[in-house]
Amino acid sequence: MDFELMAEAFPKILSGLPVTIVLAASSLFLGFFLAIVIALLRTSRFLPLSGFAYSFVYVFRGTPLLVQIFLIYYGTGQFEAVRESFLWPVLREAWWCAILALTLNTGAYTSEIIRGGIQAVPFGQIEAAKACGMNAVMRFRRIVFPQAIRQALPAYGNEIILMIKSTSLASTITLLEMTGIARKMISQTYKPLEIFLIAAVFYLALVFIVTRLVAFIEYRLNPERRDAVRTPIVKDLRTASVGDIDIR
Repeated sequence: MDFELMAEAFPKILSGLPVTIVLAASSLFLGFFLAIVIALLRTSRFLPLSGFAYSFVYVFRGTPLLVQIFLIYYGTGQFEAVRESFLWPVLREAWWCAILALTLNTGAYTSEIIRGGIQAVPFGQIEAAKACGMNAVMRFRRIVFPQAIRQALPAYGNEIILMIKSTSLASTITLLEMTGIARKMISQTYKPLEIFLIAAVFYLALVFIVTRLVAFIEYRLNPERRDAVRTPIVKDLRTASVGDIDIR
């Protein structure tokens, strides 16, 4: 193990951490709103809209993210109509192509997570909201969406972690995020173990922070979990009084 090289690689790979974070945060932010739209289209009774949403999800979940990045970055430039359109200033930049590919990919996966959360909302609550005179927008904002997010949060936490790790694929189209810097150093030193080990430590740290943050949000959004923590556990039923035991 070349510890001197590892010490040298640490600040260099650290310089790519902001790029990784911005890539992941931008893609997750844009992909979340895209996912809400796709999830609503998937639950629509209008067949063309639900069919379009199903096709979108099927394509982006059924093809590798690396292929999607290559198709957007390398593939769109071969069409003259694209090169002459207003989209070309965006599609010719590796940064925007990476964000676009990551956004579309996470939007497809997140839409299925949100759709599952929406379908988990009890139908009786929706009927009660209708009886109270709420329109569709108000029902979604006050009844359906808050409960769907609570149901979908654990799975969405996994999607955040996967997206953080997926940003490493942006290095294949010349972006110098953490993996890109690591690959550049490896091409100069021919010592992948030490350099990739440092990169792995940074990814592990990011994932640890995200898992703790998601767990905290999940704890705050579920009052029953907080109540369960506050309620003392009766260890010996033989010495407990009737009032100590909660029978449900």
